[in-house]
Amino acid sequence: MTEGFCATTAGITVTVRVYFLPEQSKPQANHYVWAYRINIFNAGPRAVQLLRRTWHITDSTGRTNVVHGDGVVGEQPLLAQGESFEYSSGTPLSTPSGFMTGWYHMLTVQTGEEFDIAVPAFSLDSPFEANIRH
Repeated sequence: MTEGFCATTAGITVTVRVYFLPEQSKPQANHYVWAYRINIFNAGPRAVQLLRRTWHITDSTGRTNVVHGDGVVGEQPLLAQGESFEYSSGTPLSTPSGFMTGWYHMLTVQTGEEFDIAVPAFSLDSPFEANIRH
């Protein structure tokens, strides 16, 4: 597990913890897998809803895969002031390291205004490469 990576946008804090999964990885086949746990905390004054996500997943050769989708893990959570939502997901890479970054596309419930919040860039490091944060 890595230390947490954090970013705050418009009063909403996103914290990410990353775990390398050796039991699902096959280095001899260039297949490396990570899980990540994300907490989204709304310290802002308004209720918000997570509508969509955009991820940029980059491997150690610089190849980037862009992923767009509705919600997260099949949900579009609604967060009142002081509430949080936590979920786990994962990603594979064909290289022993890389990084991810992204945005959550949010909705202010009361006004219908849409805005984006940053997901902090987080490092995907395995024991098969020097532990260097990207």
